[in-house]
Amino acid sequence: MTQKMQNIAVIGAGPAGLMAAEMLSHAGHHVTAYEAMPSVARKFLLAGKSGLNITHSEPFEQFANRFGPANAALRPALDGFTPEQVQTWAHSLGTETFVGTSGRVFPKVMKASPLLRSWLKRLEQQGVAILTRHRWIGFTPTGELRLETPDGETSVACEATLLSLGGASWPRLGSDAAWVPELGRLGVEIAPFRAANCGFDVDWSDIFRDRFAGAPLKSVTATSDAGTFPGEFVVTRTGIEGSLVYAHAAALRDRLESGHETLLTVDLAPGRPIEKLARDLAKQGGKASLSSRLRKGAGIEGVKAGLVRELAGSGDAAQLAEVIKALPIRIVRPRPIAEAISSAGGILLTEIDENYMLKRLPKIFVAGEMLDWEAPTGGYLLTACFAMGKAAAEGISRFLAQK
Repeated sequence: MTQKMQNIAVIGAGPAGLMAAEMLSHAGHHVTAYEAMPSVARKFLLAGKSGLNITHSEPFEQFANRFGPANAALRPALDGFTPEQVQTWAHSLGTETFVGTSGRVFPKVMKASPLLRSWLKRLEQQGVAILTRHRWIGFTPTGELRLETPDGETSVACEATLLSLGGASWPRLGSDAAWVPELGRLGVEIAPFRAANCGFDVDWSDIFRDRFAGAPLKSVTATSDAGTFPGEFVVTRTGIEGSLVYAHAAALRDRLESGHETLLTVDLAPGRPIEKLARDLAKQGGKASLSSRLRKGAGIEGVKAGLVRELAGSGDAAQLAEVIKALPIRIVRPRPIAEAISSAGGILLTEIDENYMLKRLPKIFVAGEMLDWEAPTGGYLLTACFAMGKAAAEGISRFLAQK
């Protein structure tokens, strides 16, 4: 059956979709949001389970240049919803925020659920209807939306549609890229999805894996084609994972895809000059065990000492000092995209106009991780999704006004 004319349909009730629904309903439009999962914003909730990082406090010019090749395309949206405005918006929903030592911004309660409850209440008060277990499966020959519902397939006619269906990471939470074949069939150019902000496989020995899987490496720096950054990461049974790895993920992934040898070079003792390390190690004498030399001469023990033994073996004082300052971890492959925090790839940014409308499909707008961009962790991804949802809502309003 065909339902009566809806003003605007939002397909996908994640951060971008809900932000668009808020802005559109506040502007007086009739909005219905359709979500395939039994509840909304599942990825948002899981991301905030251990601390919802909603944005970053660094200077805006620096913030706005964290999106690589997509910097220029995303800049108008980011100008329209800055990190400071994200915090103001959260405060308006009763969520007070604080800035962590890394510059990341979190709700004081740390969790995502209180913010989401307040947000959904606001949307309800503004008249937004949210229908869960409604999966978009394409268009009818006359351009209506096809939806699978608990009561069977239905179609919906509307004046404008926003697709905010997510990328390809964490598919069990709804971002399964099932929309790709339908839009591809209609001629929309889509870059293949790739893992972003992900872990990587390393060919550990069985001995190292069994002893150190789960061990954190703290107070280190790591270098790749992306640059050199301080932080920490974790040794896993399959390789490496954690915030410092995510900072290098795009560069490591791209280098792997180019077919070149891919190393993450780790300084296990940042701040300690290599010359002093070599002198201190030399004082230990050649008869001492490697573990003793590393512990007494360099303060290196535990998983750090294990890594030196795993990747470089023994050596004289100068060789050990070089390894400690530039430990080469050989990367084999990214972890599967289903495990990644986010994804790269999606609808090419050249496929949309300044209103976030698909050039090939009038009345159809897109926002969020469906588009081909990526961001590091630290609040950048979520802020950009909010900003694109707002920008797309403004684009829809302009489109409807022109009609």
